Amino acid sequence: MKRRDFLKSGPVTGAGLLLLGTRSLAAEGPPGEKKQAPSDKLNMAIVGVGGRGAGNMGGASGENIVALCDVNDNHIAEARKKHPNAKTYSDWRRMFDDAKDFDAVVCSTTDHTHALVNVAAMKLGKHVYCEKPLAHSVHEARVVRETYLKNKGKIATQQGTQIHAENNYRRAVEMIQWGAIGPVREAHVWCNRPGPCPKRPTEEKPVPEWLNWDLWLGPAPQRPYHPAYHSGGCMGWEQWWDYGNGCMGDMGSHLIDLAFWALDLKHPATVEAEGEPKSDDAYPNWLIGHWEHPATKDRPAVALHWYDGVKRPPSPEGHDLNKWGIGHLFVGDKGKLITDYGRLVLLPDYRSQEFLPARTRMAPSAGHYKEWLLGCKTGSPTLCNFDYAGLLIENNLLATVAFRVGKKLEWDAENLKAKNAPEADPFIRRKYREGWTI
Repeated sequence: MKRRDFLKSGPVTGAGLLLLGTRSLAAEGPPGEKKQAPSDKLNMAIVGVGGRGAGNMGGASGENIVALCDVNDNHIAEARKKHPNAKTYSDWRRMFDDAKDFDAVVCSTTDHTHALVNVAAMKLGKHVYCEKPLAHSVHEARVVRETYLKNKGKIATQQGTQIHAENNYRRAVEMIQWGAIGPVREAHVWCNRPGPCPKRPTEEKPVPEWLNWDLWLGPAPQRPYHPAYHSGGCMGWEQWWDYGNGCMGDMGSHLIDLAFWALDLKHPATVEAEGEPKSDDAYPNWLIGHWEHPATKDRPAVALHWYDGVKRPPSPEGHDLNKWGIGHLFVGDKGKLITDYGRLVLLPDYRSQEFLPARTRMAPSAGHYKEWLLGCKTGSPTLCNFDYAGLLIENNLLATVAFRVGKKLEWDAENLKAKNAPEADPFIRRKYREGWTI
């Protein structure tokens, strides 16, 4: 049956829930062969135990936490209060020397070390959960994805885009894929989180006793210590190109996720970006990105747009998008859809009577963390696995490359090259400090 005929054929139940859209849930994870009982506990290694690390460790708190790693001694001391029997490390590479002790890894370090941890863990045959974004460069996103695909069926992976498991995103995906607004040709995504673009400190400060600065830097360029590089949590260090990709790297992972999922996007044909101010050191106060995704047999070409800081897409009549701190605007041939984490507005309004109340057929998630833990134990699918997330992060980070180069890039996905901009190469594949590799 054609998809449109299938959807007209009546209620969908049971296994039919897995057939929604082009991204089949059944095709996204390890095979369903049972590995162990869901009640059995995994031995978990946690890399990064403060900030988001503490939250992600809480998501796995029902398992056996056997190893803790952090470059911050204060974070280790706090985590040991809850897990006094766990081994402790400051260098995740030394933790991985003891890989026989654990089954799975939770990575919640700074962005610039995510990919190194992810790839090393997968090569050891470990299940991996990684805080978003799972990589710091386009090249890293590709390596993480390819490493996962080589091990698919043996390990479960999940990127920390928790909102992917929430019902409102699922309703939006259903409406778009069911044709509530017709074929979608534009998708606009925005976030009101501002920079600000920081200035490089000129003085050197003494390294705190509780911090291993060399390990915190990891593969990033050698810099004299200054608290400006890591104070303020992720919203501090992620502003520096050395360690993050600003709002695009952080919130882009959550928000562009919906457009990627609903429209089944993969590699863009072109990408360009603008922002202010332009800095070799840090993310701008605002950035606007544009991707052109080619047509497929299931949908027309899609123009994807991103806005952060004070920037917004044009507001539909009667709806001021400046009142939406974050959100998505999908523009189809028959209408528009505005949504965020908890709201759905279908335009024209009369169409909501047809699509909003009746069609809620995608099965709810078991929960973002539980989905991954079940994948580790039973081989059940994880929706934000590193195949899907690798494509998403590669797409997103291409916008930061285009911004830094100052040119619209013609993207050659197969060769990981901007065909018209060889000067983009250092931003696509960053150079590591001596002693570090992926």
